[in-house]
Amino acid sequence: MSDSIQIGLLGLGTVGRGVYRIITGNGENIKRKIGAGLEIKKILVRDLNRDRGIDLDPGKLTTRIEDILEDPEIKIVVEVMGGIEPTLGYVSAALEKGKSVVTANKDMIATCGKQLFALAEANSADLLFEASVAGGIPIIRPLKQCLAANRITQVIGIINGTTNYMLSKMTGEGSDFEDVLREAQAKGYAEADPGSDIEGYDAARKLAILASIAFNSRIVLDDVYVEGITGITATDIAYAGELNYTIKLLAIAKETDEGIEARVHPTLIPVHHPLAAVNDVYNAIFVTGDAVGDTMFYGRGAGEMPTASAVVADIMDAARDLLRNVPGIISCTCYEEKPVKDMGAVESRYYIRLQVSDRPGVLASIAYAFGDKEVSLASVLQKQTDTVTAEIVLVTHKVREKNMREALEIIKHLSSVKEVSNVIRVEGE
Repeated sequence: MSDSIQIGLLGLGTVGRGVYRIITGNGENIKRKIGAGLEIKKILVRDLNRDRGIDLDPGKLTTRIEDILEDPEIKIVVEVMGGIEPTLGYVSAALEKGKSVVTANKDMIATCGKQLFALAEANSADLLFEASVAGGIPIIRPLKQCLAANRITQVIGIINGTTNYMLSKMTGEGSDFEDVLREAQAKGYAEADPGSDIEGYDAARKLAILASIAFNSRIVLDDVYVEGITGITATDIAYAGELNYTIKLLAIAKETDEGIEARVHPTLIPVHHPLAAVNDVYNAIFVTGDAVGDTMFYGRGAGEMPTASAVVADIMDAARDLLRNVPGIISCTCYEEKPVKDMGAVESRYYIRLQVSDRPGVLASIAYAFGDKEVSLASVLQKQTDTVTAEIVLVTHKVREKNMREALEIIKHLSSVKEVSNVIRVEGE
């Protein structure tokens, strides 16, 4: 067996500690699997004196990135710092020096992946990022390798654990959004500023990465239509259950004749759909290929050890490539330039909840407005809220988003309609 492969670790936070624990704790097993040991030689940190709760040689710590970039013995740089600056500069410099890079950074890959892959290819280095999407669930490698013979037609997933936990609690207990958010923050599932999660942007960044790989065409964050879960109420969840649906924040990417759909939004899915049973902080990704059919990848999408598991697996792949003298063999797969479908052209079914005047002819006027824009109604629920107001819940057949928006604009201005309380897309029939 060869000598140990030296690693530079950027960051020693939650995931960094997990990476250190796996490499030191499972070292002998890893060595037998790849043919060489792995050794973390230097770790970049902000504070040399901070207690990190692990048994660590303080001589491995440094505040100078140069101690990693300028060390010729360090062959693999592992980035678990997060963010784009100064991380992008550090990773770019490592690739320019021919060092392979393993990262868990979804923001950087979704935003700057194209330039980083170009650097990796130019310098015959690996750039691996399995942990950037869905934590410990293997999905990047299956899309790039195991399912490579397929034409992937769709990728639909629950890829944000915070929002899935919140919607699961709201569904199971009838809790309100604000109460569940406070509970998620208290348990450490949601940040003090939860905007990236609850507004859907965390899932959108991950979807940009998945769609780029699945459809071999670069998708960036700005290509993804995004809605969060802040408008979902206990009332909507109760009505969804009455209609045999559950509400999930879904990341949806489809390849159509008109281009690639990439969207993140709350969605009603049938209770019998495999994704409907994915609860708590778990993630799941449903992939359809022309040869393999439907497949689903399920597990914990975040956390110290699940995410570190994916990072270390990438380190092992990079080490194998170094031992075989073939670093950079896994290159960027975005070799096509496919159009991104305008959201107005996307077809979906819709759930609509309205507050209306309780008098004859109201439903007929609403149905006429929908019909005028070629929106066909599949089901109607009417609930009495008081003596003058009724609540109507409608579910449509499949219709273009543009037609739905135009119909709702007319309905909002009907004298009998007091409020359009919510509009949620319906998928998975």
